[in-house]
Amino acid sequence: MTRACRRLIVTADDFGLSPAVNEAVERASREGILTCASLMVGEDAAQDAVERARRLPSLRVGLHVVVADGRPVLPPGRIPALCDGHGRLDGRLVRAGFRFFFRPKAARQLEDEVEAQFAAFARTGLALDHVNAHKHMHLHPTVLGLILRIGRRYGMRAVRLPYEPPAAALSPAERRRYWKTMGVVGVWTRLMRWRLDRAGIRHNDRVLGLLQSGALDEATVLALLQRLAPGVTELYCHPATADEAAGLALGYRKAAEFAALMSPRVAGALQEGGVLRLAFGDLD
Repeated sequence: MTRACRRLIVTADDFGLSPAVNEAVERASREGILTCASLMVGEDAAQDAVERARRLPSLRVGLHVVVADGRPVLPPGRIPALCDGHGRLDGRLVRAGFRFFFRPKAARQLEDEVEAQFAAFARTGLALDHVNAHKHMHLHPTVLGLILRIGRRYGMRAVRLPYEPPAAALSPAERRRYWKTMGVVGVWTRLMRWRLDRAGIRHNDRVLGLLQSGALDEATVLALLQRLAPGVTELYCHPATADEAAGLALGYRKAAEFAALMSPRVAGALQEGGVLRLAFGDLD
């Protein structure tokens, strides 16, 4: 790797989902390369995550807004247009997105839920480093609009831009997957970048690991680091100290992602490449 000015944010999503996730975040912050974590304020282990974060002054914590496929903060009876029959936020992302666009009742309830999540984060007393959304649902223009409007009242200054540029080294299968993914959301990422810049909200230039989400083992991370370009890149992951048999993100190799964050080879590659690790709050 060249020694151009390259800055890397390393974020763990789903902080608060389970004790295994929380433990991985704590250990990877203390002993690994992790710089940030995104907190799911409505999940069962959220309070445990907050208590750990208070012991970790070097860990920057942001809000992982959940508007689909997760547990709401408000009682399901207050937001029935957003929830399924089990009281969880609808896991069918396309259907949820259409509701946000075309059903005023759903849009009003969505605003209430997003507000409640920002308020819940504020009650933790943690500084708000950044905001993103579960399943990248902040790409949805309605969700992003609410985050921009509500987030300002809670001191939001940075948001994840989930854009991953194409790589020349992709295999044919990876290239097809890339264009299937980014071809659909590419327009939304361009719109998001424009809206964030217009609002004066800081953001990363790109992400790495979108195509490998849930499968970021040591070898994959080392290969991704070879693609680091000048500017601000975010490597986001879903670590846990053990792969879980239930919960969100089934099939993700969370223990392998945790091992990659703790890998001396990965830490050495960053040091040898002169890569500066930072948080969203460090962006100027």
